[in-house]
Amino acid sequence: MNPILDNLITEQLNDKTSDIDNLSSTEIMELINNEDRLVAECIQGLIPQIAIAADYIVHAFQQGGRLFYVGAGTSGRIGILDASECPPTYGTDPAMVQGLIAGGFQAIKDPVEGAEDSEELGAADIDSSGITAKDVVIGIAASGRTPYVLGAMKRAGELGAVVIGLCNNPGTPMAGLGQLTIEAVVGPEVIMGSTRMKSGTTQKMILNMLTTTAMIRIGKVYRNLMVDLNPSNKKLVHRAKRIIGLATDASDEVIEAAYHGAEGHVKTAIIMILANVDAEEARSRLLAADGFVRGALQ
Repeated sequence: MNPILDNLITEQLNDKTSDIDNLSSTEIMELINNEDRLVAECIQGLIPQIAIAADYIVHAFQQGGRLFYVGAGTSGRIGILDASECPPTYGTDPAMVQGLIAGGFQAIKDPVEGAEDSEELGAADIDSSGITAKDVVIGIAASGRTPYVLGAMKRAGELGAVVIGLCNNPGTPMAGLGQLTIEAVVGPEVIMGSTRMKSGTTQKMILNMLTTTAMIRIGKVYRNLMVDLNPSNKKLVHRAKRIIGLATDASDEVIEAAYHGAEGHVKTAIIMILANVDAEEARSRLLAADGFVRGALQ
């Protein structure tokens, strides 16, 4: 028995689902859905804190810094998922947003026994990532007390990085380790201790908000279009051309010419069409506007 862990909110029995093993598939799903509704309500109340975290990330990106997520198990996988989706969606360098997981790459698929119990391993992964004062490190742990995550947060703080905690319990050891701790307390899980459910959903939604907001704030979005996507396959080439069309209302022929003239760079193609300039002038305007399409068009 571990009284500290046993008393965590995420480890409590959920009275509303105590008979879930006696229900039909539809009834089980209705219970799960009812509990999932609590996630959005919880996050709504946390928006001021999440916005502060996003502003830290924006500042880091503007200074040439990076964003690191650190977690174990589900939390680590969610961080890696969010990080891995930034390059194709926003055309970022893969080094700009990274995920670290206890146990390394193998742990993405298979559990690595004992890896999450080592503060030293967390600190070592921070050191091997070359963390500096320019970076932001976000520790993610439903319990708020995973040693690997705490060790990484402590070491990142020693190196001068901005350190942010994200957990699903109140008053945890994570709270004293950084500039900000986001406590997304959504109550006991449908299945006791299965933090891949509400806790994991909460973490995923918050990470979506953080990187999406940060990418918008650094010019990766024009209107509500992801104009910095990397057209690395046929689907994304089609999407890139469609985005150019939605931004400009140009004909297919004009879009095709601009796309090739811009060498597949969506922002450049949009500026070429809307400002009626060649690719070189479009690139020059974009550079002068720090990558913001609206600024380049003014």
